[in-house]
Amino acid sequence: MPIALSRALPQADVAIIMRRRTPRLRHTAPVAVLLACTAPAHAQHAPVAAATPDRLDISGSMRLRYETVDGQVRPGFNASDDLIDLRTIVTATYRSGPFRAGAEVYDSRSWLANSRTPISTNEVNTLELVSAWVGADFTNPFGAATSLAVRAGRMQIDLNSRRLVAADDYRNTTNGFTGLRADIGVKSVKATLIYVLPQQRRPDDLPSVLDNKVRFDHEGFDQVLWGGILSRPKTLGAATVELGFFHLGEHDTAGRPTRDRSLNTIDSRIIQNPGPGVIDYELEGIYQSGRISTSTLTGAPRMPVSAWFVHADVGYTFADAWKTHIMAELDAASGDKAGGTYTRFDSLFGMRRADLGPVGLYNVVARTNVITPGVRIETAPSKRIDFMMSYRLLWLAEATDAFSGTGVRDATGSSGRFAGQQLDARVRTWIVPERLRFEADGVWLAKGHFLTSAPNAPSSGDSKYLSLNLTAAF
Repeated sequence: MPIALSRALPQADVAIIMRRRTPRLRHTAPVAVLLACTAPAHAQHAPVAAATPDRLDISGSMRLRYETVDGQVRPGFNASDDLIDLRTIVTATYRSGPFRAGAEVYDSRSWLANSRTPISTNEVNTLELVSAWVGADFTNPFGAATSLAVRAGRMQIDLNSRRLVAADDYRNTTNGFTGLRADIGVKSVKATLIYVLPQQRRPDDLPSVLDNKVRFDHEGFDQVLWGGILSRPKTLGAATVELGFFHLGEHDTAGRPTRDRSLNTIDSRIIQNPGPGVIDYELEGIYQSGRISTSTLTGAPRMPVSAWFVHADVGYTFADAWKTHIMAELDAASGDKAGGTYTRFDSLFGMRRADLGPVGLYNVVARTNVITPGVRIETAPSKRIDFMMSYRLLWLAEATDAFSGTGVRDATGSSGRFAGQQLDARVRTWIVPERLRFEADGVWLAKGHFLTSAPNAPSSGDSKYLSLNLTAAF
């Protein structure tokens, strides 16, 4: 029985978390190494031929993480904190001709937390069958140069930029979805369609999370996501153009009030991929409309939604042995403001680490109420080592709304908009190629006037974050 290792370390997630970016990271409690073999998040556009022999692949990974923060930015939590996280993943896939099936178990646990630690189901989701699906891949179902891949069941989903729908890999837990997915190819044009019920991680009460209790996650028609993305390469020169639409609908269930979101999200993106001696760029614009309740109270009034997000970057890869890549980037997302329209952007199920910085104990910058330009450098001195560093300035888009993911707010707007400066660095190295990887991430946030003057801003000084990760694959 072949053991598949190629997917075992999805973004090389072995990190001592010193915080920062690249889509790709994440005392005495148990020391372990985790199983992180992510189930195929993208359906194959090149279907398996009917002559492919039957095959069962079993793979896994374990990631052990220590993370610490000093100078917590979010109010209501310890000024300094430590966590040990352990994530174990076991994946099995089977294929026979065009037919496929897969299953993936996640076991995500955390230790050292207390009632004032910012811990939730983002860190803990024990013994969960995140993926359990069946599917089929077909070659030329609609004529020459066409393809079709379909899946049904529980699955992880990564779509295009991953800013709206992603199987988060840096976080200790992931996003799972239950439903249907179809990937269609007609010559160079690709389309992905989904109708899914997002898996709502359980248990989600703090005592159960602190105790790493086991309970099967919930999915139901109280929360539904559907939509799709269309992409075509070499549409503007060598650049790929993508168009997408998603609808998220939710409503209350017994004992679980919501804001009854009904959000329509339109996405457009142009991307020129990096290459030696080539200028690369990306521009993504997202607009969100719909309706939302003013609070979670039963019968709360409804209000219209009008929110936006923009990402832009331009970079260059030098033709040197280190493959040095430099980039200037900008992320901006609307915040809420006075009036009868809700204008705070909702990033649905998107990842953050690749663009904005680590989550976990840090978890400062999110795609909402933020304007953040920055610069970044990435380099790989050898096949076993890579390095990333980024620097960002942080402003609020709306001075009277809570800043990004922090919960810090000045309803009067008198604390201004400048939130601070963020320096983020990451180093990864293969201790044993393809089997054992170490990652360290570090972040320093120099707080600006807003984060030191807002009424509920913690007086904890600048924020320093470190994450150390070790991932073993098998």
